[in-house]
Amino acid sequence: MMYQLTWKILPGLRGMSCSEFSATATTSPNNEQGVALECLNEAERDLVLRELETHFAPQRFSNNASAFETVKTYVIERAARKTQS
Repeated sequence: MMYQLTWKILPGLRGMSCSEFSATATTSPNNEQGVALECLNEAERDLVLRELETHFAPQRFSNNASAFETVKTYVIERAARKTQS
């Protein structure tokens, strides 16, 4: 199943943070303005969302664009590692 990933980028004292990741099933993923990911089922989707929350919780970014591109790159690289396994 394809999912469109969304999250919040919030300001903080040490920089921008990413949190509240969610994924909505989609038939037309948008990788131009968002991040799409493929999961076998809802259980895998939930696992990925927990992984994203854990990975990005301690990270801070200087601006929204940096935060967005970092999450997008992480998801793309994760998918590439998954296909190599």
